[in-house]
Amino acid sequence: MKRRNSLILSLVTVLIAALGAAWVAKPAYAAGPTASFAKVSDWGTGWEGKYTITNGGSSGVTGWSVAFDLPAGTTVGTHWEALLHSSGQRYTFRNQSWNGTIAPGAAVSFGFIGSGPGSPTNCQLNGAECGGAPPPTTSPPPPTTAPPTTSPPTTAPPTTPPPTTAPPNDDLPAHILTGYWHNFDNPAVELRLREVPAEYDVVAVAFAEATATPGEVTFAVDPGLSAALGGYTDTDFSADVQTLKSQGRKVIISVGGETGRVTVNDAASAVAFADSVHALIQQYGFDGVDIDLENGLNPTYMAQALRSLRAQVGAGLIIAMAPQTIDMQNPTTSYFKLALDIQDILTVVNTQFYNSGAMLGCDQRFAYSQGTVNFIVALACIQLEAGLRPDQVGLGLPAGPGAAGGGIVAPGVVNAALDCLTRGTSCGSFQPPRTYPGLRGAMTWSVNWDVTNGNSFAQTVGPHLDTLP
Repeated sequence: MKRRNSLILSLVTVLIAALGAAWVAKPAYAAGPTASFAKVSDWGTGWEGKYTITNGGSSGVTGWSVAFDLPAGTTVGTHWEALLHSSGQRYTFRNQSWNGTIAPGAAVSFGFIGSGPGSPTNCQLNGAECGGAPPPTTSPPPPTTAPPTTSPPTTAPPTTPPPTTAPPNDDLPAHILTGYWHNFDNPAVELRLREVPAEYDVVAVAFAEATATPGEVTFAVDPGLSAALGGYTDTDFSADVQTLKSQGRKVIISVGGETGRVTVNDAASAVAFADSVHALIQQYGFDGVDIDLENGLNPTYMAQALRSLRAQVGAGLIIAMAPQTIDMQNPTTSYFKLALDIQDILTVVNTQFYNSGAMLGCDQRFAYSQGTVNFIVALACIQLEAGLRPDQVGLGLPAGPGAAGGGIVAPGVVNAALDCLTRGTSCGSFQPPRTYPGLRGAMTWSVNWDVTNGNSFAQTVGPHLDTLP
């Protein structure tokens, strides 16, 4: 027995000497794109993750997709700089339109909030191993648990901190109240701009109007408003813009409205839009622009226009949007796609949660009735779970009777929705999958209707925003 063992050992030794290198050496692969993961922070019940895609090859990368598994009990919530699709415990992040190209030697990154104890495994970049190895010959194992149900949780959602990425306009308060000021005469109270109540942090001037040149907009004090105020000129208005700015508030020019006919559908109109808005900013001192087109929007050319405008104005430019509820139901539709495509320069999306009727929320199970906490929270949840950062989401509601045809709520309902989304309290039957402490704030149509109705919206919602986490 001993001799036989010695012979076997000798044979094994010879084999190792002859073939050992082949057993232990790994094949060398050409340099190419890789994806590396890091936990930026970890607070026990959750963590912030970051993937960096680096192009180590000699040619550019056009389009990227990072997919990985998470263990049962771990989920992805808020995310940024990428689009997300999930199936069970398999998560796939794809580039946005503006960060899909990676030059040789360059890198891009995206981040997300994970809830639960686990970390990503089985990572693939464009179908290959994230470390640069060839694609696996077999598919990754299926998730060990069924996909999470869409039923609303029966307990308060866990609190997770917002992404650490700083908002584009860090001189704005963490939570802001936005209101629209009428540049026209209607049944609401007429106001000079300087008479806007102090609770409003951002005032959107409604509206810039289209000219005969596609994409171009113009603005002047409306003659009917001027007459109603006993004389109010462009010079008076410009002085009022500076007065509000001296108080630490922001004034932006809104483009569109219900009857707006501004069209940005090609490269030429995108240039005309950017140049004309820039001219208004220089003339009147506006801090930014609000996109409120209710009659069609081309996300490709509007994104081009807004990036051109930002290049002219600089990083301090405020870019706001006020889409209708239906426009923010699906990330592939015009407004939602625009918001995601310019997320790196976008300030806030104040969706109009009114004049909507009943609509599905992010659980995709129930049609929630407008004018309720459930409706506001479940519809805002779609944006928060589909790619926008919490600091880019605002809740738009009417300022009382006369302001809208439907969806009018008491200001206390707005506060309850804010609390549900940021704290997980004061919710109705629907509770979001997590909380969003960084939620940007609220918007109302309009300042004039609020003043008409006794300033109830500003005096109730404005102070409450200051109490949010």
